[in-house]
Amino acid sequence: MVFKVLTAEFKHETNTFNKRKTDLSAFKAQTFVIGSDNLETFAGTNTGVAGCLESAQKFAWNMDHAVTADTEPSGLVTSKAFDTITNLILEAARANAPDGVLLALHGAMVVENFEDGEGELLQRLRDIIGPDIPIAITLDLHANVTAKMCELADIIVSYKTYPHIDIRETACHAGDILQRTMAGEISPTTLLVRCPMLREANDGRTDIGPMTDRLKNARAYEENNDVFAVSINAGFEGSDIKEVGPTVLVTYQGDSTNHQLFAEAIIEDIWEHRGDVINRYYTVEEAAKIAVDFLDDKGPLLIAEFADNPGGGAYGDATSLLAALLKSGVTNACFGSIADPSAAMQCHQRSTGESITLDLGGKTDPNFGGGPITVTGKIELLSDGRCIGDGPMMNGQTINFGKTCVLRVQGIDILIVSEAIQIIDQQQFRGFGIDPTSKSIIVLKSMQHFRAAFKPIANKIIVCESGALCTTDVKKLPYQNVPRPIYPLDLNMVRHKQ
Repeated sequence: MVFKVLTAEFKHETNTFNKRKTDLSAFKAQTFVIGSDNLETFAGTNTGVAGCLESAQKFAWNMDHAVTADTEPSGLVTSKAFDTITNLILEAARANAPDGVLLALHGAMVVENFEDGEGELLQRLRDIIGPDIPIAITLDLHANVTAKMCELADIIVSYKTYPHIDIRETACHAGDILQRTMAGEISPTTLLVRCPMLREANDGRTDIGPMTDRLKNARAYEENNDVFAVSINAGFEGSDIKEVGPTVLVTYQGDSTNHQLFAEAIIEDIWEHRGDVINRYYTVEEAAKIAVDFLDDKGPLLIAEFADNPGGGAYGDATSLLAALLKSGVTNACFGSIADPSAAMQCHQRSTGESITLDLGGKTDPNFGGGPITVTGKIELLSDGRCIGDGPMMNGQTINFGKTCVLRVQGIDILIVSEAIQIIDQQQFRGFGIDPTSKSIIVLKSMQHFRAAFKPIANKIIVCESGALCTTDVKKLPYQNVPRPIYPLDLNMVRHKQ
């Protein structure tokens, strides 16, 4: 039997502390494609869409793709943007009466007038297709999974890697379960267990640390006949919502007793390791000193500015680390990036090779990561800001910084961009004339994703806490909606088991 399957990708990780709301233009600046136009460009990429395409080919589905919408983490999604994108999915459901639905979502979307973006999308979809059509969704490892998501989606599969190099594979996994469900072979449902924390101690890092054993156990448990997926979600502390933090999901059929116990055991392990942080977080002054003293005989020193990571919803314009590096006299370095559209525009009003003095960065909220700094430098390159990734996460995908300039200041090549985007691919330097392997120091704004592409070229990696919006000191953030007590806002809290 040929099944009609509705597919879509609608992803946003919402940092509710970010002042900049996420409107439709934010999606259009990154990824916004209506219908099946140009879907072939996604084939084989590390995307949910690619996984949908692969599943459709594998099972000969009659696939109706409604929309592909994805943008960088930022502030609340506007109601208009949410309704516009959601309605494209709902219209496709009305028009084609699908046998099943496969959606690539994030799991931490917050909209202007409600906290649970994914839950609201699923509710509106259920209102059209009814309770019996199976829905499969994929989620980011940093999802804040809600009870409503588990109630309305039959099948939930989250990424198992951070850096997220298994996005396509996750959609394929969900597609396999959906096919069996539509064929009547299985009848899955999903249970949820939650931990009273803002996030897993290491944000779900999977290259080293306790998550490696948790995920190994999850994969082994999936071998049970009536277990179809185990998802361990680290949570996303940037969303100030009631249902926040680490969760474990089991998509299964039959008696839930053993599956509940398995999920609770993982949650207990997350709680017991709540203080076991792997990274050492250096101050900007400490990072600058290490950079000055570093010898590059085996390759560059990489400094990850964790706190100003646009991939976590930070503004990407913090200046405190850059200022410390300039003050210390660091040279032969590259810095990616400073998101400052006005500075980028000033540079574009000049020509390559010219010198320019301007106020750079820190214009969104100087309380997080420092205010503008005045710099004088030489314009090395002007660009429209587009490049094609070639690393494990972004291979074949277009990255769009908007108007971009490379400004050389005191021996540091600064990538000045218009769109705040996490640095996770070497082409985000190479595409603009910067060879990171030729530098003694590479500075980039990222938490963990950078490791997939940059760890192979780095002699040493350090992580910097610059006091920007993704600060590790969560007590600096004005939480109002998260349930209390919750760790680490309430360090001495007692956890009551479910």
